Amino acid sequence: MSNEPNDNEILQESLDSEADTSSLEMVHCPEQSDGATKDADAEASNEENLCPPEQSEPKDEAESKEPAEEEAAPERKSKRRKKEPLTKEQRRKKTVKGLVITAIVLSCIIVLFGVFAVVNVVGVKGLTDQSKAFAEVDYGGAQLVPTKDADGWWTFTADRDLKVMQLTDVHIGAGFMSQQKDSWALNAVATMITQEKPDLVIVTGDIAYPVPFQAGTFNNLNATKIFATMMEKLGVYWTFAFGNHDTEVYSMYSRQVICDWYAEQNFKYCLFQANTVEEDKEGFGYGNNVIKVKNSAGIVTQALVLFDSHSYTDGDYMGALWKYDNIHQNQIDWYVAEINAINTANRAIDTAAPLVPSLAFFHIPLREYRRAWATVRTWAEETKGNIDFLSDYANAYPTEPYAINEDIKFFYGIMGESDKTKNGERTWGVYCGVPDESLYPVVDGVEQDGVFFTTGKSIGLRGIFCGHDHYNNFSIEYKGVKLTYGMSIDYLAYAGIWKEKAQRGCTIITLKPDGHFTNEPRNYYEDYTVTQKH
Repeated sequence: MSNEPNDNEILQESLDSEADTSSLEMVHCPEQSDGATKDADAEASNEENLCPPEQSEPKDEAESKEPAEEEAAPERKSKRRKKEPLTKEQRRKKTVKGLVITAIVLSCIIVLFGVFAVVNVVGVKGLTDQSKAFAEVDYGGAQLVPTKDADGWWTFTADRDLKVMQLTDVHIGAGFMSQQKDSWALNAVATMITQEKPDLVIVTGDIAYPVPFQAGTFNNLNATKIFATMMEKLGVYWTFAFGNHDTEVYSMYSRQVICDWYAEQNFKYCLFQANTVEEDKEGFGYGNNVIKVKNSAGIVTQALVLFDSHSYTDGDYMGALWKYDNIHQNQIDWYVAEINAINTANRAIDTAAPLVPSLAFFHIPLREYRRAWATVRTWAEETKGNIDFLSDYANAYPTEPYAINEDIKFFYGIMGESDKTKNGERTWGVYCGVPDESLYPVVDGVEQDGVFFTTGKSIGLRGIFCGHDHYNNFSIEYKGVKLTYGMSIDYLAYAGIWKEKAQRGCTIITLKPDGHFTNEPRNYYEDYTVTQKH
């Protein structure tokens, strides 16, 4: 028998060999690489064909478990992710914990406010005690006593000069954050009044400054009470016009409430009267008053007219946009009516009596202040090289104004505020009322003088005294009307102003029997004997 395979055996071996080769070609292992990630197909192929696992990356423990364990793993993971619902007891404990935390926070807030309240009460009492401690001004028996006339206005009768002291921007905070500065302000006012002995004190706004982040209170009545207590204790006749800070939108008390409080006190020396109109209290304002000065013949020689210049307008409820208000038309109409009534009464006594001159007192300056200062400053810079020339001249010739042109005469003072652009206008450092074509007509694109100014001038307006801009204290005659900033008191409102001294003081206005007047600034530190450092 032959040992060589027959044809069938050869064919079968050939087929088996091809099958083995084909199988080897189809089965292959992917290349191993450190950190390489396998795809699902490669993993399946490895498991089927028993490829050796990668040595560089150990397999997850779950991958080496039996199929039953692998199927159970996702279920366990799902259970770990699923949050077990809280039991009723757990929910109760969580609620109690939240309430306890809330109660603790609220308690801390209440305690904090309680501490502030106590400190405020103590501070207000201290300032009130200080106000009561001032000695009465000694007039040596020569103090003028005003009386109310038939029209209901307070009237001084004298054939001599009458001394009026203008104060402005006292800014008493009456809160726990402002007590020291409030004390300085009270001392400054009392010192100047005691040494000056004025017949009348007029405060042109911002007695109070209840700004919480500077004073630590919203209570504007406390500051009002403290100041009024001091003035009554000093025994000096006084009155005031409202300023924008006296009753802010966030203050605790409105102008109406402040007026009611004054009416209830029946003060001996305070001449303030609310004088509101029921049909338009907010538009007309509060405290528009006339104080008359008569001679012994009964002729009114001066009318001192106080106005509420309001606060903010055009939606700027908190003053953040610097949109200050103006004196309104119904106030102008009232002014005209009062002056006409005085002239009628004067001519009933003397048919040749001249038009009664008047001086206006209010807080926010007219736009004419800005126009006048812009003209003065531009002239000084263009002709003299800088503004210092005018200050030097005023110091050398305090009674002789410098004529800038036929409309403007410079008397004294500076503009110390920042010359910024606000609401599209250059301020020139004068923060006056906003443009209002009903009050400031525009002709050929040029704003004209305001209705208040032109109307007042036509009925005898001779001077205007305002405040508001604490670093401004200039006095400029503009078209026959003297526009004057009062010296300010403020220790609180402007950052760092308590350390400044050039702007702090008062303005003395001397009313002459013939109807003329003069005015000059007084510096608290230079013109008075001052015992305190600030």
